[in-house]
Amino acid sequence: MKKFITNSSLETIKIGEQIGKFLNKGDVVLLIGDLSGGKTTLTKGIGKALGVNKIINSPTFTIVKTYKGIKSDLYHLDLYRLNGLNNDFDLEEYIETDGVCVIEWPFQVEELMPNEYISINFKIIGLDEREILVDAVGDRYKKIVGEL
Repeated sequence: MKKFITNSSLETIKIGEQIGKFLNKGDVVLLIGDLSGGKTTLTKGIGKALGVNKIINSPTFTIVKTYKGIKSDLYHLDLYRLNGLNNDFDLEEYIETDGVCVIEWPFQVEELMPNEYISINFKIIGLDEREILVDAVGDRYKKIVGEL
């Protein structure tokens, strides 16, 4: 596990860039934390590392936003409004693709989560200060976290 403290959104974006440079098509990143914790801000950095040139914003009301990147496409999901009873949403459609899948509020539908992933937990410390804990499940992802 790696721990980071950021004092601005720019620092949080930089952490996302560091993580994003290790990600490849098919990788999954789970983002866990309170509202305004920095999840979408970190995703902006991941997108930057993947070569996404569009503005990345929260997919709260659309559930999924797709961004074309140079290194990889980015699928940014927000599952806050989903629950285990929503059978119309096919998460595997995004996880098993040729893009990087970043999922906010992943445990709303825990039964759909993959077996291996990077997990990033956000804790609000102050107005702009965040504690970011990066952990991994699976050997490939543990190697990425070790490289950070």
